[in-house]
Amino acid sequence: MNTNLQDYSHKRFNILTSEWVLVSPHRAKRPWQGQNETVSKEIRPTHDPNCYLCANNKRMNGEINPDYKDVFVFTNDFAALQKESPTFNLNDGLLKAESETGICKVICFSPDHSKSLADMSVIEITKVISIWQKEYKLLGAIDNVNNVQIFENKGTVMGCSNPHPHGQIWSQSSIPNEVQKKDRQQKAYFNKNKKSLLGDYLTQELEAKERIIFENDYFLVLTPFWAIWPFEVMIAPKKKHKDITQLSDKESIAYAECISVITKAYDALFECSFPYSSGIHQAPTNKEDNNHWHFHMSFYPPLLRSASVKKFMVGYEMFGTPQRDITAELAAKRLKDIIENSNFKDS
Repeated sequence: MNTNLQDYSHKRFNILTSEWVLVSPHRAKRPWQGQNETVSKEIRPTHDPNCYLCANNKRMNGEINPDYKDVFVFTNDFAALQKESPTFNLNDGLLKAESETGICKVICFSPDHSKSLADMSVIEITKVISIWQKEYKLLGAIDNVNNVQIFENKGTVMGCSNPHPHGQIWSQSSIPNEVQKKDRQQKAYFNKNKKSLLGDYLTQELEAKERIIFENDYFLVLTPFWAIWPFEVMIAPKKKHKDITQLSDKESIAYAECISVITKAYDALFECSFPYSSGIHQAPTNKEDNNHWHFHMSFYPPLLRSASVKKFMVGYEMFGTPQRDITAELAAKRLKDIIENSNFKDS
C-alpha cells in the first residue's frame, strides 16, 4: 500500500466522471465536537397498520395495497415526474428550460415492515433483482423513456420518510447529469481501446487487492479508489454487462449475495441499521447499442466515525470539490475484516 496516500493530502481521479476528490488522511485524527445524530433503537413490527407501504393498507390516494408476499411495485402517488404534460421549452437569452416527462415507481422489497435488505435472504433479494430487471426492460421500452434510474434511500438521515424496506425507480425522457458523465467517459475509453473502462479497472483492482471487500465467481465488491463517501462501496460484475437484464440466473444470485453481504457488513460496522443511498448505473434506454457500458451499483453511506457521526457535504465540498478523511484502503479493510470474521456470505 502506498504510504504517501495514507499519510499526506492528495487528490484522486474518478475515471467514470472525470472529476477529482480531495483526500486528507491526516484529518481523521482530529477530535469531533460537531453534531451527533440520534441513533434509532426502535424495534419495528412486521406489519404496521399506519404504514402506507404495508400489505392490505390504504395509501394516501385511497388505493388499497394487495396482500403481497414478496415484492410489490406501484406507480408513485407523489411522483417527481409527470407522465402526461405538455411539450414546451423556454429559450430567452440565458434563460433556458425544457419540459420533462417520466414515470416514477415505488418497489417494496418485502411485506415485512421490520426488515431491510440486510435482514433478507439471498433468495429474497434475488426476487428484488428480478423486478428491477423487469421494470428496467418494461419502462425502457417506452418510446420517450431514455433512462431508468433504480435507487434506494435508507434511513432518516438520508431523507427516507418511511422505514418500510423499499426503493424507487424513476424513468424519464432525458439522461440525467451523472449518467451523462459516465456515458461520456466509458464511450471515449471503449472507442479508443475497444475494451470496457470499468472492466480494465476491475482487473487492476484484482491485482492490487487493496480495496476489494468481497468477491464471488461473478462479482466484485470494493471501495473505489476515488470514493467520496467514508464507506462508499461499488458492486460490479466481472464480465461486462451493459445492464442488469443481461445477467444469467447464476449471476443474479451472485449479485444478490453481494448486496446481502455488504448491507450486513454495514449494519455490523457501527452496530446500527446503517443508512445509505444506493443506485444502479447502467446503459441508458435511448435505443442505442450502448455497448461501451459496464453496469455497476454504488452505495453512498454518510456515517463517518460512529452510528451518530455523519459526513457533511458542506463548505469546501459545495464550493470546491468533494473531500474525505479516511482513505479508501482503510475503509475497505474495515469492511473486509468484518465480512471475513462473520458468516454473512452463508446467509
